[in-house]
Amino acid sequence: MKYVSTRGKSPPILFSEALRQGLAPDGGLYVPERYPTFPPTSHTSVLEGGFAPLFQPWLEEDPLQEHLKEICEAAFNFPVPLTFLQNDTAVLELHHGPTAAFKDFGARFLSECITRIPNLHPGLVLVATSGDTGGAVAAAFFQKPEIQVVILYPKNKISPLQERQLTTWGENVKAIAVHGTFDDCQRLVKAALALNATEKFSNLISANSINLGRLLPQTSYYATSSLKYLSQRGKSPGYIIPTGNLGNAVAALWAKKMGFPIREVILATNSNLTLSNYFRSGSWSPQTSVNTLANAMDVGNPSNIERLIHLYAHFQALSQDVRVISVSDEQISRTIAKS
Repeated sequence: MKYVSTRGKSPPILFSEALRQGLAPDGGLYVPERYPTFPPTSHTSVLEGGFAPLFQPWLEEDPLQEHLKEICEAAFNFPVPLTFLQNDTAVLELHHGPTAAFKDFGARFLSECITRIPNLHPGLVLVATSGDTGGAVAAAFFQKPEIQVVILYPKNKISPLQERQLTTWGENVKAIAVHGTFDDCQRLVKAALALNATEKFSNLISANSINLGRLLPQTSYYATSSLKYLSQRGKSPGYIIPTGNLGNAVAALWAKKMGFPIREVILATNSNLTLSNYFRSGSWSPQTSVNTLANAMDVGNPSNIERLIHLYAHFQALSQDVRVISVSDEQISRTIAKS
């Protein structure tokens, strides 16, 4: 399996190299040349195989393929319950990892992969966070031999608890407060990765969802939960996904593309209206992010929009599978008060 850039101007590379580069030399994000498909006859093996069968075709011909089973066993060692509330409504519980964030799936998978890539010398892992990504990456890479982690976060724009999750590790993890927004932090990471492509920082690795190794493992819980839902309710589920940098949403749509029984995907956003405006007009126009109560979703220019647009040949096809719902701070406060 080879991976190409969403911008189409970089040569195809294997999975390990895509993880090492993070960002393609042309500035695009890596996507597969073709998407593996899983017909219904293979679904049982995916459910019973501990996630490894799902990722097997993504790592074809890659040196990490022989380590895939141990990578999955080390990364996904916590439960992922699908809890039904009433009738056909269920909650997919993604908070049972070490930092109580769904980012634990991707961060731990990336960490286990990075430490097994042959001939990868001591490196620097760089990540921008709007709240929960940084903590998950810190936990996943803490005390990993010869790997340093630097977390960039927007000063005074995350909660005190989130800040403690970023700043109290020590040893090989360092957190830096940036005077700006998450988009500014993300811009710094992308600029560093652009220098990485020129070999100035030859061992710099991104741990944001722009990195294929952070996003791919998130397809696992959509693939498996859709199969569990189908077996219990006799129909395919739709998903409502809180959305910031769009990695989690793209993971769900990749699972759908692979043939898993997923119906509609609804992107739940806050007062950052970039996605809402796009789905209303069909024209992409990034905006400056604004501060909200749901700070982990305060993103005005989500990186994974490139993968989302690349996945669909036409905007009409995208809008048939995906909808966006925006919620204001007032609605958030009112809902919390009723709970």
